[in-house]
Amino acid sequence: MKIAALNRGDMNSKVEMLTHVDPSIRGVAEYAKRAEEAGWHSVSIYDSQNITADTYVGMTLAVMATERIEISSDVTNPLTRHPAVTAGAVASLQQLSNGRVVLGIGRGDSALAHVGHAPVYTSFFENYLKALQAYLSGESIAFDDLTFGRGMAPHVDTLKLAEAPHDSRLTWLEPGDKKVPIAVAASGPRVIGAAARHADIVMLALGADIDRLKWGLEEARKARRDAGLDPDGIRYGAYLNVVCHPEVQTAREIVYFLDGFMRFSVMHGKIHGPMRRDDRDVISKIPTSYNVSEHSMIGSLPVEFMDRYAIVGPPEECIRRLQQVVDLGIDRIAVFGPTVDEKEGEKKRSADLMVQEVLPAFSG
Repeated sequence: MKIAALNRGDMNSKVEMLTHVDPSIRGVAEYAKRAEEAGWHSVSIYDSQNITADTYVGMTLAVMATERIEISSDVTNPLTRHPAVTAGAVASLQQLSNGRVVLGIGRGDSALAHVGHAPVYTSFFENYLKALQAYLSGESIAFDDLTFGRGMAPHVDTLKLAEAPHDSRLTWLEPGDKKVPIAVAASGPRVIGAAARHADIVMLALGADIDRLKWGLEEARKARRDAGLDPDGIRYGAYLNVVCHPEVQTAREIVYFLDGFMRFSVMHGKIHGPMRRDDRDVISKIPTSYNVSEHSMIGSLPVEFMDRYAIVGPPEECIRRLQQVVDLGIDRIAVFGPTVDEKEGEKKRSADLMVQEVLPAFSG
């Protein structure tokens, strides 16, 4: 299975800024319309089947309600759907949207917790990415390479049919279809490496600390060099908690999901990459106080930790910190913070400042 080459010359020189939404069937279309009107590049839709509505139904509603904005899953996982099903769903949306879809995927978190599983093994995840790239590129996959779901049903040959498929592919893809890019959420070195080898975009979930992001980028670039691939042949992005508000303390109070992102760096007990000793002490305590259903921990993070790993403050400070991230070579930023559906109060003020002051600074 080969990965379709990504032509860096086709990339948009602007920084892509993403906002997020729960795929509420009653609200996702209107949210996507507001995000498009506000100037966001992309709206990403959660995938966690037990606590949100279906992401592909939500993506369909968002696609049909908009004209320009990109729609992505953020993130799906490799356990709850066969790769042929995942590829078929996003490729269908790609046709419907005229090329405005991105497949965001990770090893799984709350979606798997609610069916009794931890995130999938990295080796399984890497094989899943290879299969996705093959399907989305219109290539065939030998049945022997499709280990997903093996053991649940006998081989098709046991039916002794006169004619049966000998391999697996999306036969309905059209030659002119734009391939769906795959964006992989990654925080540890093994997943960063798998993403660097098999994704189109590596999305680092390491917080806003510049040293951590430098480490993640070098891990990805090294993995590509070791695989004989061009380090600049893919794109690099980051998930960042950003709250824009004139009062820093108010901004800190609005920060959402920072503990969730930092938990990914210590999910299996070992912290990789550079980190201050006191920060290591903070995140080492997150897993045992974390509620995966609510995506938040019991208790609060220290102010100094929050200021390093989130971006909080007035517009000029947010722009300065974001520019530091962009200067590393990151051109896709998934923002977690107050969103365009805020109706009142300090969260709405923050969301408005983000749209009015921060987004224009990175829109090219």
